[in-house]
Amino acid sequence: MRVSSQIVAECLALCRRLVAPGIRTVDLDEAVAALIRERGAESAFLGYHGFPAHICVSVNDEVVHGIPGGRRLKEGDIVSVDCGVRKDGYYGDSATTIPCGKISTEARRLVQICETALALAIEVVRPGEKLSSIARVIQDYVEGEGLSVVRKFVGHGIGSQMHEEPQVPNYVSPQLLENDVILKPGLALAIEPMVNQGTHEVRVKNNGWTVVTLDGGWSAHSEHTVVVTETGRDVLTRLPEEATAAGAA
Repeated sequence: MRVSSQIVAECLALCRRLVAPGIRTVDLDEAVAALIRERGAESAFLGYHGFPAHICVSVNDEVVHGIPGGRRLKEGDIVSVDCGVRKDGYYGDSATTIPCGKISTEARRLVQICETALALAIEVVRPGEKLSSIARVIQDYVEGEGLSVVRKFVGHGIGSQMHEEPQVPNYVSPQLLENDVILKPGLALAIEPMVNQGTHEVRVKNNGWTVVTLDGGWSAHSEHTVVVTETGRDVLTRLPEEATAAGAA
């Protein structure tokens, strides 16, 4: 999982370098596909329930599952890229929202709040903690900032399958509390807050994949693959230099 997760991290770092006004979303997909092949791995998304691309690229009001194509990015867009990789039978999964050129103050705040929500959730992960604590810290922080967390789509367990139990919601519900999970060493989770400017409600576009906000507000998406260790947690989808920066912060 560490190997596949590091390839995912490389792919997202590549996208951060490539995102600029004028580039097509399919160009990002092709660049990532080439890198995955170079690393001797496979895209976890291509062909998954029929998904037609190697990564998801969701722009502005698109929440998740955007299909790369001929759309050219514009100055001020925010671009959520979700990438999953399988290597030697194990999976890694991560997502990040990338500014395209100079973005508005409101858009930057949205992205920063989403990233902070993920960071706060990761800090909660330790043996003996409850799964609901992850959901609670995300929901409390995001809603406290006047934004909303998507409820229709959630994080998940991950390992030898792309999606495993347990589901990892970004909000607390009676169902979650009734079926709470105690975190144990070795459990791997893909924690992924999806944060909207307006309502948490979403809809799926006619292509059957792309999820957009119901009110047209913009959305940000951040995700890491995190393993519960004996003493805390290990974030597998950070590059070494990113882990050093996170530790310093």
